[in-house]
Amino acid sequence: MPKFAIKIAVTFVVLAGMQCATLSQVNLLSTQEEVELGRQFSQEIEAELTMYDDPVVNAYIDSLGQLLVAHSERTDIEYHIKVVDTDEVNAFAIPGGWLYVNRGLISVAESESELTAVMGHEIGHIVGRHSARQISGQYGLSIIAQVALGQDPGMLRQMVTGLLAQGAMMKYSRDMEREADRYGIEENYRAGIDPSGMQEFFKKLRALEGGGGTSDIEKFFSTHPPTQERIDDSARMVASLPKKPNLTVDTPRFQQIKNRLPARASGS
Repeated sequence: MPKFAIKIAVTFVVLAGMQCATLSQVNLLSTQEEVELGRQFSQEIEAELTMYDDPVVNAYIDSLGQLLVAHSERTDIEYHIKVVDTDEVNAFAIPGGWLYVNRGLISVAESESELTAVMGHEIGHIVGRHSARQISGQYGLSIIAQVALGQDPGMLRQMVTGLLAQGAMMKYSRDMEREADRYGIEENYRAGIDPSGMQEFFKKLRALEGGGGTSDIEKFFSTHPPTQERIDDSARMVASLPKKPNLTVDTPRFQQIKNRLPARASGS
């Protein structure tokens, strides 16, 4: 049996004796296992979704993401940041360092700091290993081992199909969302970007919701609820940071990138 599978099997036995913790609280995948799982997921996801093929836009989004990663609390893995060609307002992360940013999110964001707020939040889920915990808890470590080893392509497709059916949105716990918000705010701040972009983006989404919103906005709400509590929490996080001059709110480059994008469809 490969060492990877042996380690998973041993870990599963250890888990059986842990009565005070749940899989949603404990991540038992090693970094190598998590990255391999993410690689398997990414191949299936990119076979199902249409990736945006403008190299200028992709390079820009990757540069923003890598800047945030460089100021994150997890730099031990390689990050892969790509743009999905859809009007849907969304960004999502999968285990091991893969981040997907929808074209629709870039279009809706009014400033670079609003965009990096959402990207930083999703990178925060990778830093906190939240999706790895969620998947481990939902499917069990023995199945995850088979998927990561490429031994159960049917289950892999089932897992990815389930994810995409939810709009590529993981159902994270309230604590995970709060932790990802904190990571994202701190990443932006350390990178020299105005971290208040997060509450500004949430306020905008709430205003859109109040005005009837759109199907894409409503889908984003379903797993990224911009509650008043969450807006207030992010504002408190920002207020607790030391004052720093010349934080970036927007750049001409961001507006140039937006101008390269096709107009979003009516009702999106």
